[in-house]
Amino acid sequence: MRQIAGGSVVISILAVVLALVVGAILIAVTDPGVQQAAGYFFARPGDTFQAIWNVVSGAYSSLFQGAIYNFGRPTFAEGIRPFMDTLTYATPLIVAGLGVGLGFRTGIFNIGGQGQMLIAAAFCGWIGWSFDLPPVLHLVVAVAAGFVGGALWAGIAGVLKARTGAHEVIVTIMLNWIAFYLISYLLRTPGALQQHGSNNPKSPAILPNAILPPLFGPQYQLHWGFVIAIAATIFIWWLLERSSLGFKFRAVGENPSAAKVAGISVNSAIIWSMVIGGGLVGLAGVDQVLGTTTGGFGSSIDAGIGFDAITVALLGRSRPLGIFVAGVLFGAFKAGGFLMQAADSIPIDIVLVVQSLIVLFIAAPPLVRAIFRLPTPGKPPRKKKPTTTTPIAPKEVAAK
Repeated sequence: MRQIAGGSVVISILAVVLALVVGAILIAVTDPGVQQAAGYFFARPGDTFQAIWNVVSGAYSSLFQGAIYNFGRPTFAEGIRPFMDTLTYATPLIVAGLGVGLGFRTGIFNIGGQGQMLIAAAFCGWIGWSFDLPPVLHLVVAVAAGFVGGALWAGIAGVLKARTGAHEVIVTIMLNWIAFYLISYLLRTPGALQQHGSNNPKSPAILPNAILPPLFGPQYQLHWGFVIAIAATIFIWWLLERSSLGFKFRAVGENPSAAKVAGISVNSAIIWSMVIGGGLVGLAGVDQVLGTTTGGFGSSIDAGIGFDAITVALLGRSRPLGIFVAGVLFGAFKAGGFLMQAADSIPIDIVLVVQSLIVLFIAAPPLVRAIFRLPTPGKPPRKKKPTTTTPIAPKEVAAK
């Protein structure tokens, strides 16, 4: 029970709870109604508490109805639409988080998700509008092209890390900027990625055969990319837990020197980890191009998902199932944040603050354990000091 209470799963859950509590405090402090009621707090303190309850409960109720189920809709099919939107937002976060988490398990800090998504978007988008292939084949080729594009771009950082010792953080940051300016240039160049006959930096529309079809009908935005995300989660679990290559990844991540002594090629593990992880991040770009913005994309197609994936991987503790759940949670924040802003005039930045606080608490497990008085795993419980009594001499007893 001590291992469970102080373990990573409980810490992650409590980090989310703490972030929501701090978010509620920020909502209450910044609300004009609460500020007005606080002006005469000592005269009528109940008004202040009532105003705090109204704004916080209203904000989180809107967050729930915008992310899970809207009780104001007349039918179940319409009421469940927010949850479908949540899964739609979560789909690219899951696959990108899996790619980043795979690097974490190998000891690699891959923050080049933006560049890998942009290159993958260019690869799959070019296949999507340039060729007229049969329906299933066209989609498969476009998805594979996106995976290859992300894998190649991440492989550059992996090769530089393995062969020259270049720091992957610096390399991936530079590759992000290279990819951004390269795609921006190609989107403004006729005959490259720019739509024919247009002066806007936007790509052509994707052909119908290459579009990810809707998963539950046209009334929902959720597409078959979510199925790909589930398959990727299962694959990464199998890769890390059941395959020899995954064992090499984990061994290098735990101790590269010991892995090298055991006969494992550290350089090969680093390169393949970056290649596979980059391909998974590239699938997030595929979801954006073939499933969300099928009418063409611009240089902002990544939508910050490459960096959000780092948060998802951290919250999921780089475990496939944890990353899947964390991706759905952050998808719910994104989907519900819009309704919270529209219905209650709560700034969307509050949701970003909550996400940042989650990372803060995840990165500081001792702080979470201290707040909730949780035990530290592997540390024996503190023993109570025995109470000592001074024996009374027989003469003193006789005197009494």
